[in-house]
Amino acid sequence: MTQKNGDPRYAESLSVEINQSSPHAAVKYIKNSIHSDEDTLIVNHAAMLDVAAQLKKSFPYLLDVCAVDYPERDERFDVVYHFLNPDTNQRIRVKTQINETDTVPSLTGIYKSANWFEREAFDLFGVKFGGHPNLRRILCHDDFVGHPLRKDYPADRNQELKTPLTHVFEKDRERMMRSQEDFLDDRVWINIGPAHPATHGTLRFMAILSGETIEKMDVEIGYLHRCFEKMCENHNYCSAPMNNNAWCRAIEKSLNVTIPPRAQMMRVILDEFSRIIDHLVCISTNIVDLGGLTNFWLGFAARERVYDLFEKLCGARLTVSLSRIGGMGFDFPDGWVEQAKDTLKSIRQAHYEIDLLCTKNRIFVRRMVGSGQIGKESAVNWGFTGPCLRATGVPLDMRVYAPYYGYDKLEFDVPVGSRGDNYDRYMVRMAEILESCRILEQCLDNIPSGPIDIDNPNIVMPNKQDVYGNIEGLMNQFMLVVNGVKVPKGEVYQGYEAANGELGFYVVSDGSGVPYRVKCRPPCFAVFQAIQEMCEGDMIADLVATLGTINIIAGELDR
Repeated sequence: MTQKNGDPRYAESLSVEINQSSPHAAVKYIKNSIHSDEDTLIVNHAAMLDVAAQLKKSFPYLLDVCAVDYPERDERFDVVYHFLNPDTNQRIRVKTQINETDTVPSLTGIYKSANWFEREAFDLFGVKFGGHPNLRRILCHDDFVGHPLRKDYPADRNQELKTPLTHVFEKDRERMMRSQEDFLDDRVWINIGPAHPATHGTLRFMAILSGETIEKMDVEIGYLHRCFEKMCENHNYCSAPMNNNAWCRAIEKSLNVTIPPRAQMMRVILDEFSRIIDHLVCISTNIVDLGGLTNFWLGFAARERVYDLFEKLCGARLTVSLSRIGGMGFDFPDGWVEQAKDTLKSIRQAHYEIDLLCTKNRIFVRRMVGSGQIGKESAVNWGFTGPCLRATGVPLDMRVYAPYYGYDKLEFDVPVGSRGDNYDRYMVRMAEILESCRILEQCLDNIPSGPIDIDNPNIVMPNKQDVYGNIEGLMNQFMLVVNGVKVPKGEVYQGYEAANGELGFYVVSDGSGVPYRVKCRPPCFAVFQAIQEMCEGDMIADLVATLGTINIIAGELDR
């Protein structure tokens, strides 16, 4: 499939059109001479609604909204938006600069996906979005004072929630009842989680029920704080399979370097094994929540075989540390490729048995078909990517429309559904497991020879023989560990086709070895905010099925 690069002339014509229609637009177009997908529009915040309305005609996806803090400036914050047109493989960044008292118009009336992203910027930076339907904290608790991602907020200042949970629950109950204009005596307000087995201690739902039907629902996250975006501002550029590859690719884009072909193939192999085990855990635990246990053992037995491969590569099963900026930390050991081929056979067998148990099982099908449904237009508007979007019938996959690491030379199909319900999401993931097996079989038979790192001592660690054998190697390692990789001043956004959808990293560098700002665009964050629309009108039991098929990763949500 041939895709053309983004045409910067579109941004220039857009600038003229908006300037004519709005006296507040003040659009400035900044062309990136190195990366065509890094072109930027600088817009007056008062014109954001006009700009977004124009962009919506050609850019159906608003993938991310975030803020960057510059406390020394009068206009302290950059509010940054990332838009995508996958049909032309065109991306554009829009930025507006505001001070602490300014209010930016909310884009929720144009892009539904803006909802939670704007709430996140409000919570973590204090940016106010006028016209937002529910502008309140999303990750921090209501007792939290200040905004933790501002530069003047200490990274070690923790704040305890002192209000009793019973009071919090009652407050939420009153809020939801007030929003239910026709609330009747026979309606029941129910709290689900975070201590419910299906919510895994990290998610909380509040629902108004009529019998067993969900009439209205709200969701709360923020129970698992990882704070890694804040920690990135205090640590060197480094990377600990698929999430690490996405991070390394973003920094390599900043450095304008290309890793060797062997390293690219190694990353593809790790990515596709990671995609398989992600889908296996999603499918297996989802069906466990619905009452089926056998498939769990089938899926996790195959998953453990993949962990054996990761452990043989780098000594860890879960915290896999293999990718490095500029290449890979280790090469495949002797016998690894043959073991990987055997593992694929066990994955195919497990897939066959799960398919035999579930796909045409009458109980399973009746639980899944028609529940948690969402249409393709609404899914695009919410910013869906990955299997949840493809289940609606939209064949969006970065490996096809913006191929990297040689995916355009591999033969595989992009499975799609048609209804966008729980059953379609299950079927898409089942089909993607087989497609990943196809990709891996091609890769394992055609691994290129050659180096696994670029030849650049300012980016790549020296090998241990040089570290222990000569002063140059020792000093090279010392300087990289102490100062980190020096990334040129500027900003990049790099998307990556992770198992759940587009995983994106927006990185702002001030030229030092420490990122000035890192914003992770987690795929399930955009998907999860639509669960109200997906579940309202369904039965309460359908909520558990829907939660499983959208594959929420709590650490990805809360970061």
